[in-house]
Amino acid sequence: MAEQIQGKRLNSKATQTLLAFSSLILLIIIFTIASKNFMTPSNLITILLMTAVNGILAVGITFIIITGGIDLSVGTVMTFSSVMAGVFITMLGLPIAVGIIGAILAGAFCGFINGISIAKLGLPPFIATLGMMNVTKGLNLIVSGTKPIYFSDIPAFGQIAIKPIFGIPLGVVIFFAAAGLAAFILSKTVIGRYTFAIGSNEEAARLSGINTGAWKIAIYSMSGGFFGIAGIVMASRLSSAQPALGAGYEMDAIAAAVIGGASLSGGEGGILGTVIGAFIITVLTNGLRILSVPQEWQLVVTGIIVISAVYLDIVRRKVK
Repeated sequence: MAEQIQGKRLNSKATQTLLAFSSLILLIIIFTIASKNFMTPSNLITILLMTAVNGILAVGITFIIITGGIDLSVGTVMTFSSVMAGVFITMLGLPIAVGIIGAILAGAFCGFINGISIAKLGLPPFIATLGMMNVTKGLNLIVSGTKPIYFSDIPAFGQIAIKPIFGIPLGVVIFFAAAGLAAFILSKTVIGRYTFAIGSNEEAARLSGINTGAWKIAIYSMSGGFFGIAGIVMASRLSSAQPALGAGYEMDAIAAAVIGGASLSGGEGGILGTVIGAFIITVLTNGLRILSVPQEWQLVVTGIIVISAVYLDIVRRKVK
């Protein structure tokens, strides 16, 4: 029975990933035909850089969604990490490596607090992470003094996102490395197995001896670390930590994971699908921008896609 369930899960994941990949190819074909500027080398680099940040965020939130949870603090935690990088590196004068590690740990700490709120205090993930979103939004402004923190005097930090590695920006390489690490964790480690177990049936997992509360805290903390990595890439790309930045990133990250096959009901999802979903969001946004579609309509289209993806997930579960 367990092997049959696992087989169905793998088949479902493969089907969803194939559908997402087909949709990505279709979008690329449409925008290539619609605009000669879409497939230019400079625009392709732009797409890769845009996907890097959202992709890392989406990879992090995939773990949370698979557990059946949600995280609305994605964007502001990312910004908090970038602000803390600014504090460590520019204000305290710490080495870049130390500042980067500190910023990632700051993101992980925010995730840890989310995990504690959910697993120990019993708060719904929506409420706990909504509170963290407001806390970090305020802290970003307080710590930075409401002003951007610039890294212009530290050229090496600015190279983290844009330095070319065989023609590919380093930020993109970091994204793919983060995705590879996440895929390994999700498929080959205990925390990955327990992520699926909690999302599939948390009560059954608890009764089988899994300390679901402790593992939820670990999962949210790990995801916060990924958000911290995204904050470093974002700050490097902008050569500054922008304290007001972050709002809206959570929706793109959630959309990428859901489009890629992660179920908001929990128990299903994969990193490859999430990566493809992140590219779909970026290609769509970039293509509409090239076609001079107003930003408000871009938001409408993205919203429709998210609703459609969730609806298809519901239909797919009913068919099972």
